Amino acid sequence: MEHWDLYDENRQPTGERIAKGEPVPTGRYFITVVVFMQNSKGELLLQKRSKAKGGKWATTGGHPKSGESSLQGIITEIKEELGIDINPQDLHLFHTIKTNNDFVDLYCTIGEFKPRNLQKEEVETTQWFSKQEIKKLIADNKFHKSHVKFFHHLCRCNIW
Repeated sequence: MEHWDLYDENRQPTGERIAKGEPVPTGRYFITVVVFMQNSKGELLLQKRSKAKGGKWATTGGHPKSGESSLQGIITEIKEELGIDINPQDLHLFHTIKTNNDFVDLYCTIGEFKPRNLQKEEVETTQWFSKQEIKKLIADNKFHKSHVKFFHHLCRCNIW
């Protein structure tokens, strides 16, 4: 069973943790990590989620396991979901969003990534998309709803 560490409203560790899927106690938060992986053509690597995960396109992400930092968590997610080993120095935290029950850390990286050994329980396939193509996925309701907000933050931060 996967567990997540809990934090207070100032992102200070509380020493508490919950099992994945358990409700988050009032006044507590967990960490969510998301990465935008860009190639030299300016395209973003997206993953089509498995049917069990909704079957829509999204960025790679998840939640650090208990004891992992945000950075360690996104490295783990990239390895688990895409089979890619990534150097921590190549990941750049560009924004954090605080919601009702989590802190969402948005990372970006640039490279010629080649996914292999996809985590079939979560990822059906991967593909590179331009900014315009992603906007079309969003308009056609083919992009994961919560990741739309993350994409808009990426665009507003003038990183892409």
